[in-house]
Amino acid sequence: MVGTSTLGAEIAAARLMAPFFGASTIVWANTIAVVLVALSIGYWFGGRMADRRPDLRSLCLLVLVASVLLGLVPIVAQPFLSLSVEAFDDVSLGAGFGSLLGVLALVAIPVLMLGAVSPWAIRLKLERIEDSGETAGRMYAISTVGSLLGTFLSALLLIPLVGTQRTFLVFALALAVVATLGLGRRWALVPLGVAALLALPIGTVKAAGDGRVIHETDTEYQYARVIDHSDGDRTLELNEGQAIHSLYRRETVLTDGYWDGFLVAPFAVRREPPRRVAMLGFAGGTVARAYARYFPQARIDGVEIDSELFDIGRRYFGLRPRPQLHEYGEDARPFLRRIDARYDVIYLDTYRQPYIPFYLSTREFFELARERLAPGGSIVVNLGHPEGSDELEKVLSATMGTALRHVARDPIEPTNTILMASQSPITGATLRAATPGLPEDLRPLAQRSAARIAPALRGGAVYTDDRAPVEWLVDKSIVEYAAGGG
Repeated sequence: MVGTSTLGAEIAAARLMAPFFGASTIVWANTIAVVLVALSIGYWFGGRMADRRPDLRSLCLLVLVASVLLGLVPIVAQPFLSLSVEAFDDVSLGAGFGSLLGVLALVAIPVLMLGAVSPWAIRLKLERIEDSGETAGRMYAISTVGSLLGTFLSALLLIPLVGTQRTFLVFALALAVVATLGLGRRWALVPLGVAALLALPIGTVKAAGDGRVIHETDTEYQYARVIDHSDGDRTLELNEGQAIHSLYRRETVLTDGYWDGFLVAPFAVRREPPRRVAMLGFAGGTVARAYARYFPQARIDGVEIDSELFDIGRRYFGLRPRPQLHEYGEDARPFLRRIDARYDVIYLDTYRQPYIPFYLSTREFFELARERLAPGGSIVVNLGHPEGSDELEKVLSATMGTALRHVARDPIEPTNTILMASQSPITGATLRAATPGLPEDLRPLAQRSAARIAPALRGGAVYTDDRAPVEWLVDKSIVEYAAGGG
């Protein structure tokens, strides 16, 4: 049970970090490292305590205390991680360091105590020195099987069914019950208290500012919530909530944001409206809804790794089923690899800071995307970044330039740049020439975009599947921005 709970807590801890710091490899590395260090110290501590107090009652008391601490983790996580993420926002802490502090404070002590159980249990089980190897081997084998069970139980069953908070509590309750069996009835109030925590309602992860949360859910991949704001806008936030991933306005499909730039960017390469489009990073369907209004004949392949966002788009963001819209609940790169299609434009809106999938920022990825372009097609990327920071843009521009002949930029917002890449030239003049043929609502957007389009920034390194330290680059840019008082 101890091995099951330890690994289950590790999986749940990483899930607990994601709404605040994302789910990058750095966050996972911090979680795994803290658990391993805590277990190592726990093994040492458990060995010493086993020699000093070789009795079952002391061991059960340790497990009982660990169960209580583990049960408190999801209860104190929200206020503590909210403070941590404020430091991440305002005091120059990157997601890597912020998540490290979060894991240390929340799970290091209970995991350390659980690590002490194995050597202690071996000491109690050991009857003869001749059997020490067999006894230790058997105990560690049981612990490893329990760890496997905890990994799959948390990832495949508990988190999807009951959520992260109650996953912690289920493991804490199981530990408390096991410990109480060795301590006697008078300790039964402890597991009853942990069980009572299961009835607590799940609180919101972060305050909604000037808005009202009308929907929130812990999907298979992330935390998602929908907010109605006082100005009438409706937004979709994912995980850490540092960016808005979809925006809905009842009276119009335009947003006054980077999504509008997606509608006119392809015309910097070609005059004809796109006939087939891939939208990688579909979210709630903001761009797809606009396409249905302005380019209703275009076939849209909407690709979103989290298929629950399609349902959220239909319920809250005005997304309507239509024959031209095809939904794919897949990861972007495997989708492009398997699909046998040629696109006039491939939109990429998957860079959700502070988490950017490294495998969608490499030369090999953009070579794959190039192979899926029709003649005159283009790749259009939304790149979010701290205001004034351009290192990530330089890297992506250089990387895209190894796969396609022409790369250009449209700095549409202080914190968003649209990057465009194509085998055909990308110019503001081409977009101006196409403007008279666009729907009337889009002509002012096209004119403004044409005036902003410029050659790609130079000086970035080229990322590959073998080496793409995008997490460090993002953390560095955020720290530098915060340190500069941005």
